[in-house]
Amino acid sequence: MSRPPAEARFARIGRWLVLAALSASSGAHAQTSMTRPPQRFEALGRDILSELVAINSTHAHGSTVAAQAVAARALAAGFASADVHVLAPADHPEQANVVVRLRGRSGDRPVLYIAHLDVVEARREDWTFDPFRLTEQEGWLYGRGTIDMKGQDAAVLTSLIRLKQEGVVPARDIIAAFTADEEAGGDANGVAWLFKEHRDLVDAALIVNPDGGEAAIKQGRKLYVAVQTSEKVFVTFALETTDKGGHSSRPTADNPIYRLAAGLDRLAKFRFPVHLTDTTRLYFGRRADIESGPLQSDMRAILRTPQDPAAVERLSSIVETNVQLRTTCTTTMIVGGHAENALPQRARATVQCRVIPGESPDSVAATISATLADPKIVVSVMTPATPAPDSPPAPAILAMVEGVTRSMWPGVVVLPAMSSGASDSIYTRAVGLPSYGIDGMFDDLDDGRAHGRDERIGVVAFAEELEFTYRLMRAMSDAPSGIR
Repeated sequence: MSRPPAEARFARIGRWLVLAALSASSGAHAQTSMTRPPQRFEALGRDILSELVAINSTHAHGSTVAAQAVAARALAAGFASADVHVLAPADHPEQANVVVRLRGRSGDRPVLYIAHLDVVEARREDWTFDPFRLTEQEGWLYGRGTIDMKGQDAAVLTSLIRLKQEGVVPARDIIAAFTADEEAGGDANGVAWLFKEHRDLVDAALIVNPDGGEAAIKQGRKLYVAVQTSEKVFVTFALETTDKGGHSSRPTADNPIYRLAAGLDRLAKFRFPVHLTDTTRLYFGRRADIESGPLQSDMRAILRTPQDPAAVERLSSIVETNVQLRTTCTTTMIVGGHAENALPQRARATVQCRVIPGESPDSVAATISATLADPKIVVSVMTPATPAPDSPPAPAILAMVEGVTRSMWPGVVVLPAMSSGASDSIYTRAVGLPSYGIDGMFDDLDDGRAHGRDERIGVVAFAEELEFTYRLMRAMSDAPSGIR
């Protein structure tokens, strides 16, 4: 019985990645005993990171200057001008993208790295350091984007340059697309735009998105490297209730602020039911192997049928495990009233949900309405969902990443993972391309600073990210021909 085309294609990818994993884990290339790159490439990576952090690429400023800086680095390193493209939508010239291609030996479909150049806003008065200047202090590198994701941008670009300067000719082309407008919700999202307008430049057999990956430290211990195979779908709802209002000296029971507050209190106490996917089952199974005591027992208990309600309750009380268990909804904004001496005529809340793949946003809206238990609170969609299929948590994918991970950090496990946040992989999965979030830049689970004040990454963690990204890219470049 023949396989469907997509399944057959993924089977070919799986065979390819098994060979790549064997190559990576057997020491087929140099420096497998070291976790930092040669000094000149570590220095190059630091220079690139410093340059990118110094460029304010928030949505208001755009990514064009950063894209031009990446292009200049690639051209200076010897990439042909025909292989470096700076591209922007005509109506958003400030939101440019750059596509860099390392040519391979065959015409087989390439590997594509996607890496966004934009960052969230950062105000100087909120930070200890200038957010748009890379600052080293006490073993840390501070600056907006160091962890999300200019650190990864620097690692991808440095790895491409290193392969080029070492004379590596991969089995197939390796492409890196450094893109615009991921953080802002994207009126000019670079990945979506490139696949719509310049598919020939970015079409690939496999997508690697470092932004979707995670390498986790907890209490100083390296725990795991996560391979993101899926992500929750975000959808934003408006909850609104109205009344005729009146003078504040004559209060009524229909005060919209009180009605909305009571409904939100009910929503805050509600938990969506547990919904484990193929990815999260593997996540909890492998995560249990590196835990101990009650946490290990609870992770194993929720994989059994029936589930242990006490174990579910304990895991639900931990943020990082709760978000893997279920759909979540949380209130992010609230407004109401129009004058200090008037009864409010309107109250409105913004509720953002992160929905388990496979669940319907309509069913989530219905659940919210039922939980509010007030027909006068109207639920409407503010930002609609953009669903995309999961990428299979295939053993071959995990084996490839395990080979690279073991070569650097023996004992660190590789976990399939579902991201609770969103990434640009939603666009590549939507066009049918298997996409995986893979990253080796270790960050503290208890002190994550992405999007926050004094964003930082460890000096050693960044150096190791440079080497991990290079080895992963090198393993893929060693892949045999035959993939279509």
